[in-house]
Amino acid sequence: MTPRTPTPAPGHGGAAARLRARAVALRERVMLGLFVPLRARRTARLRYAAILDGQTVNLHAELPPSAHRPDRAEIVLRRRGRRHLAEARVHTGPEGEALVDAAILLGAEVGGVPVGTGRWRLRLRVHSGRSRRTLSLLLLRPPTPYEGPTKPMEASPVTGERHRLGRSVRGSARLVSTGARPAVEVAKVHLGHAGVTVDFRVLGTPAEDPWAEFVASGRRIEQPVTPLGAGVHRVEVPLDRMPPRGTRPEHWDVVLTDRTGQARRLGRRLHDVRNPLRVFAMRALAITPQGHPPLIVQPRYTPAGNLRITCTRMPEAG
Repeated sequence: MTPRTPTPAPGHGGAAARLRARAVALRERVMLGLFVPLRARRTARLRYAAILDGQTVNLHAELPPSAHRPDRAEIVLRRRGRRHLAEARVHTGPEGEALVDAAILLGAEVGGVPVGTGRWRLRLRVHSGRSRRTLSLLLLRPPTPYEGPTKPMEASPVTGERHRLGRSVRGSARLVSTGARPAVEVAKVHLGHAGVTVDFRVLGTPAEDPWAEFVASGRRIEQPVTPLGAGVHRVEVPLDRMPPRGTRPEHWDVVLTDRTGQARRLGRRLHDVRNPLRVFAMRALAITPQGHPPLIVQPRYTPAGNLRITCTRMPEAG
């Protein structure tokens, strides 16, 4: 008799969530009630900390009175023997307090700090004359989502790498970086009377000898891919191969395939727009492919972010 896998009791997931919430609350009380008071005089307190545009760390910190106003400062990112320095700006606040601001671009591909995946300690190094001092950066409250037409970027729009700010149990700020999720990100779409051109990047996965396929119901068009440099590739498809076979519209998805058999849809997902269907809307174009009736071509993005090209026969074409 085959043993049966035990079925979780009803409410098991809710109990686990409550336990996690209690653990987080306990950690918060320990940090704010014990570690913060003990460390307040020898740490820099972050008044603001966030990652903007998916790849830039913005920090605004107040130095403890014992640090006075240093001549200059820098942010130190450290992980397992690796260290990177980023410039910071020192200035004086309205009540005479010493303040430090920093904007740190992340990612070697965009000319920023070449951080790799993992947890990076963030510390502040201040210089006064020949002396220097290194302070922990105290993050009392993690960044909170905001409302509006845009949202915080979850990943770099160039590399796809994901960065977030966290903190240790003692309240010290940490940068947590993870690699890009496998995806094919559209960079640009150009619609002309002869065809459609799509520029894109391959993120988080290698693409060995790739080609693109434009796929509709029962139809498939294979097209070569051309590398343009800087990680960008291009594919073009002539519109005289895409007219609908009947009176109904035909919807073409674009898929990148390589010799290993991996297939991924082209789409646009690395953005901060809450309503991408409206913001990234593209114009429709009425064309007459050689040897075919007139049709309307409309590139667009689906709710899931996939690129789709809709071809519709014009009513007067019959």
